[in-house]
Amino acid sequence: MTRILMVCLGNICRSPLAHGILESKLNSSEFYVDSAGTAAYHVGHQPDRRSIKIAKNNGIDISHQMARQFKVSDFDNFDFIYAMDSSNYTNIVSLARNNSDIEKVKLFLEENPNIFNKNVPDPYYGDMSDFEHVFDLIEATSLIIARRFLP
Repeated sequence: MTRILMVCLGNICRSPLAHGILESKLNSSEFYVDSAGTAAYHVGHQPDRRSIKIAKNNGIDISHQMARQFKVSDFDNFDFIYAMDSSNYTNIVSLARNNSDIEKVKLFLEENPNIFNKNVPDPYYGDMSDFEHVFDLIEATSLIIARRFLP
């Protein structure tokens, strides 16, 4: 089974959306998708209500997810670790024990050659249009990732 981890700062906006969107595109018997945050601000909380709403508006239920913090053992438990932005990428890589750990980490939007800025913007302080924009970025990139894995 291929294991994929999505990581943002608090694990309530971007990474839960990426988790839910990519998970909806892959076969659960072959892929396991999860999400985490580099900070512990929201551990044990559901995703932001706006993330839940935008996902639901697009037929995806992420309300069951609970925020957790990224931990070193995630390097052992996941094949791919996608950071939502360069700050979180740096935070993840700073915990790496070796080059093998670092090789698993990539900026999520690096998978999308059509997007110039490789940082998924944090919609937390924005409004629903910011969440819609983030959903669209993640949706387009998740399709690219899913196509790579599907026969």
